Amino acid sequence: MVDTFDAAEGIRGIDTAMFGRPQLTSAYLVEADEPALVETGPTTSEASVREGLETLGIGPGDLAHIVVTHIHLDHAGGAGALARHFPSASVWVHERGALHLAEPDRLVASAARIYGEDRLRELFGPVHPVPPERVRAMTDGDRIELGGRELKVLYTPGHAGHHVALLDSRSRGVFVGDALGVFLPDVGVLRPATPPPEFDLELAVASVERIRDVDPSLILFSHFGPSPDVVELCARSIDRLRRWTAAVEEAMAETDRLPDIVARLQASTAPLDVAEGGDEDAVRYEFLSSYEMNAMGILRYLQRRQPSEG
Repeated sequence: MVDTFDAAEGIRGIDTAMFGRPQLTSAYLVEADEPALVETGPTTSEASVREGLETLGIGPGDLAHIVVTHIHLDHAGGAGALARHFPSASVWVHERGALHLAEPDRLVASAARIYGEDRLRELFGPVHPVPPERVRAMTDGDRIELGGRELKVLYTPGHAGHHVALLDSRSRGVFVGDALGVFLPDVGVLRPATPPPEFDLELAVASVERIRDVDPSLILFSHFGPSPDVVELCARSIDRLRRWTAAVEEAMAETDRLPDIVARLQASTAPLDVAEGGDEDAVRYEFLSSYEMNAMGILRYLQRRQPSEG
């Protein structure tokens, strides 16, 4: 039985049961004259998302829009599969990601370099293309009209160059994707999400500030669920981004071995993380935003920055 929950006024959350685990990734149904699904999860979550939508009264002909915050596979990998099942739905993505939804081979190849092909297939499943005529490219300031409410697009790079947040006009909630990181409310820990190849500290901080400055009523995390603690979580996100980047930079001064950098990052940030939450909580965070993945992204960012400062 798929878990659905009230997230905000006219917004229902769906637990995508990603990787077969509860409370890792949320998709959201925005109820309107033209209903919209925000985030799809990976293709391995297709059945859970479809069941959740059916539970909420959305059949194959009812969904008008599928909107993703960015094209990483845990957020948009299932877009092609869901587009087949919901033939009337337009699929919205930032303009930098539009081609990758229609022609996902390069996106899959990039992810395979990080996960390995076998692990990628196991975790995320196949990535089906979205028919190009159904892809709608969006950019900063655009408004997705749903009938009775709208989603305003906020370009929020830093986690990735194709990342957007979405401000709902009715609830004033913001779908933040990975811009603030990973926050599991039952644990209460906010962990940054700084993956390769595009993490950029300055852009990430500016994006969190932009989300804060639109004065939302609540944060709608993709990982996982809603939180009303907007100002505190934005401040904590910026603090974590800076601390984790500084920890990797300090480690780089002493070693260039990734395992050593990962170990130093974990040791230096442990007081901020899930050490007291138990092994199961640590596993959940590692699935979503592992120390190794974050270290790789920060390392690449710092290496890109070095020539301009040398």
